[in-house]
Amino acid sequence: MAERAMWVSSVTIGAPDPGVLADFYARLLGCDITATDGPPPGGSPPEIGWAQLRAPEGTPGLRTINVELERDYVPPVWPSEAGKQQIMTHLDIPVQDVDEAVARAIEAGARPADVQPREHTRVMLDPAGHPFCLYPG
Repeated sequence: MAERAMWVSSVTIGAPDPGVLADFYARLLGCDITATDGPPPGGSPPEIGWAQLRAPEGTPGLRTINVELERDYVPPVWPSEAGKQQIMTHLDIPVQDVDEAVARAIEAGARPADVQPREHTRVMLDPAGHPFCLYPG
């Protein structure tokens, strides 16, 4: 069997305040913030220009999330609308109990999206407005 030449090591999410969003995902997912870098060039807010979260060793799924400053960040519109900021990516998060996961997400700082297209999946919006899905898994 040929060696795998490429793989995805992490996902990077743009945000107006990487420190706030990294803290949110650390609480939601039980990750550690393992690195930060800041301030970004030009010295403008926020104080953190980049942060990295890492799930504990042995955790299934993608283990690394990076959060990077986007100075001119515009939150996406969910569901997408023509002529409005589009969703570039979203996270799918399998959970044992969707209702418990929704409560945990709200406690961490998320809010439910106004539109819920599937019966057993909940679309949530993180503090920067990125959608993510909680589904039975």
